[in-house]
Amino acid sequence: MLSKGLKTISWILRIVAAVILLQTLFFKFTGAPESVYIFSTLGMEPWGRIGSGVVELVASILLLMPRTVAVGAIIALGTMAGAIGAHLTKLGIEVMGDGGTLFILALVTFASCAVVLFLHRREIPVIGGKL
Repeated sequence: MLSKGLKTISWILRIVAAVILLQTLFFKFTGAPESVYIFSTLGMEPWGRIGSGVVELVASILLLMPRTVAVGAIIALGTMAGAIGAHLTKLGIEVMGDGGTLFILALVTFASCAVVLFLHRREIPVIGGKL
């Protein structure tokens, strides 16, 4: 069980991560030029764009449900690791003149989910009881 303070921190970080993940969905699902550019550059347009949007939607929902926080954090960490890797290898920090905003949002989401997963490590399916 988490203390009241740690529960508050967990909720704040979960909401931050979920809001960031959810706000990008509009751009992915409507085929915004930035999203199409990113996934075309990665050679994954349109299925990578749509697929990552679905995964991010699922991760957001799981992050906000108390019984599935750990699973949502794991999924979001994996997704953001891919996004950060794409920025560092193919896209660059700045994409289409965004000043690095997408990269920074990926880092914030990754860091938020890493802390959430640490706080909820005992809830990780299969191995959580051993942590």
